[in-house]
Amino acid sequence: MVTKIYKIIFFCLFVFYQNISYSKSLESPVFNEKNLYNYFSALVALDKNQNYESLKFFNSSKYLKESHEPYIKKYIFSLIQNGKIKKAVNEIKTMKNEKFIDFFEAQLILLLNSLKNNDYKKSTSYLNSLKLHKEEGTFEFIVSSFLEQYVYLFNNKKIKTNSEYQFGSLDLINNALQSCYLGKSNTELLFDKIIKLNDEGGSRYLFFYTNYLLSQNNLTKVKSIFKNIDSLNTTLLTAQSKKWVDQENYDNFAKIFSCKNSSDLIAELLFLISNLYSIEGELEKSNFYFNLSNYLNPKFKFNFTLQSENYLEKEDFDKLKNVLKNFDKKNQIYYWYKIKKTAQIIDKKNSSEQAFNYIKTEFNKINNPSLKMIYEMGNIVKGFKKYDLSIKYYSKVLSQIDSSSTMYANILYRRGGSYEKIGNEKKLDEDLLKSLEINPNKPFVLNYLAYAWLERNYRIDDAIDMLEKAYAQRKNDPYIIDSIGWAYYLTGDYVRAENLLRKAIKLMPSDPIVNDHYGDILWKLDRKMQANYFWNNVLSFEDTEDQMKKDIHYKIFKGPKEI
Repeated sequence: MVTKIYKIIFFCLFVFYQNISYSKSLESPVFNEKNLYNYFSALVALDKNQNYESLKFFNSSKYLKESHEPYIKKYIFSLIQNGKIKKAVNEIKTMKNEKFIDFFEAQLILLLNSLKNNDYKKSTSYLNSLKLHKEEGTFEFIVSSFLEQYVYLFNNKKIKTNSEYQFGSLDLINNALQSCYLGKSNTELLFDKIIKLNDEGGSRYLFFYTNYLLSQNNLTKVKSIFKNIDSLNTTLLTAQSKKWVDQENYDNFAKIFSCKNSSDLIAELLFLISNLYSIEGELEKSNFYFNLSNYLNPKFKFNFTLQSENYLEKEDFDKLKNVLKNFDKKNQIYYWYKIKKTAQIIDKKNSSEQAFNYIKTEFNKINNPSLKMIYEMGNIVKGFKKYDLSIKYYSKVLSQIDSSSTMYANILYRRGGSYEKIGNEKKLDEDLLKSLEINPNKPFVLNYLAYAWLERNYRIDDAIDMLEKAYAQRKNDPYIIDSIGWAYYLTGDYVRAENLLRKAIKLMPSDPIVNDHYGDILWKLDRKMQANYFWNNVLSFEDTEDQMKKDIHYKIFKGPKEI
């Protein structure tokens, strides 16, 4: 039986062959069946993100390069996706028909290659060609605008000012990097502004700030910065930086990045663009820019976490495993990241039990794991429903951190959840009440404890007070809405309960507990047909637990049990 893909290829071959049959180019051996078959096979493979296969087919149909205009653009994209940047440069430079390479990506690649070779005069020429295409999209405009700044910087040794465009934090980041390149006195101030941004981007630039301070031999400032870093609540790059600082391995910073190196600066710009594409869900474009970034600065192996996440999102596990090879035991933080991602692959491809056994074994091999690793291990084993073991890890972390800190309160909340799962209500209450002593208004802790009390028909009035406090802060959180609605149900206020559960259903239509609760409320309001509809929903959901299914079957025949 002919597969769907081969039917598509056959149809494309037929149409393409028909279209060119009236042209003089038909006399050329370029458009023979083999070349056309390989070309369309390449397109199909590229569309399915099979980068290696697409490149193989493109290489087998290269005779079309000078004859079929769309070919070169697809071929270049395939080369970049396979990390063959030098080959892509060569293919563009050897094109006889310049019209065929008159597109944004081709001119970008030529520009980047000239920057890598420190040929800044040629960069200006390529930049002018690139700017002709900058209106093709938002990201193209951003890339073109910043590259114009950098080309000016490298040619004139000064920063291009009076830009008419504003790109928010991207402007601040690139200003800091350009000032660092020139050794300007305001560099420290600019980096300080970036790290005060309360987001992951600000955290990333702690590495670059530290890199700069070390280049200025300002060890005192470096140590003071990392002394106040919460090691349990940091990004990977910050955690690794802190480990290097704590171990006084300062040389490691300069080994992977220098703001005096023009290629390193442009690589960071491209990494930012890759990250933006990833956030937008355009994973192939993200990988395209990531590979260009890596071409300019292959030393910054830690950046491969972005490509790892892209491949995990696409469930392309073979490519993910290959990318993870970049992280070895020399850098413990990233090696632990590799172990976690490998466990996720095993969980997806094999079984949860195998994934649990793998990560437990690998974790036990780690010499002196950091508190962050132990904390993360607690979260991981809890996800595998190994609640006793998660309590052990959480308790170890709690014994070594400040008992008045926000993080202490957060871990108490997590450990309390594990106690609840093993039926230890006393320890659940102790942990969550202690957590609320430290952080009294945390909505998710208020909700968890209050709902646990509702389930036990315990301190209902206190539970309602806590839920109202949580709801006042999170009026659109479906879990909190469900909890407070259920509280009103338990106190007989069915109309109020129905109003809230109707809202929760809209926000979370596929949640078994919300559907179950809504069914109970509708039954009490004598809307029995509607109640049965939502109970039957619960039976249809894949994640409904067996005991809940038994309870639902009972309700469908006899209605909810009296509480």
